[in-house]
Amino acid sequence: MTKIEALLAQFEKALGRLKEVLAVEETDIVRDSAIQRFEFTFDLSWKMVKEFLREEKGIICNSPKDCFREAYQQGIIEYDNQWIEFVDMRNETVHTYNEENAKKIYKELPKVLGYFEQLLEKIKK
Repeated sequence: MTKIEALLAQFEKALGRLKEVLAVEETDIVRDSAIQRFEFTFDLSWKMVKEFLREEKGIICNSPKDCFREAYQQGIIEYDNQWIEFVDMRNETVHTYNEENAKKIYKELPKVLGYFEQLLEKIKK
């Protein structure tokens, strides 16, 4: 199994786990779990994009924002600003915990899920 295949499989599994928790009625525990699952799904998404760009296009990128900008330029993702906002969301959730912020981010996760699903389909092709 190549590195991109391994990352793709991990991302797909993480995406399923995120989708699973978002289908459950919100409680504090569910919200915190969903945010945690968003964090590791996001991390896998950018690492998968990084490896895809390296393997398929010969392009090196070293940060999530750079990788998503390059993925946009290569036509892998539709709109880069939304992905840049996801990077910022992930950074907010990892470095501090604020309940109001957590509630705001949780409400955005269904939209994030849709973007992750689109990315998965693009990379699989």
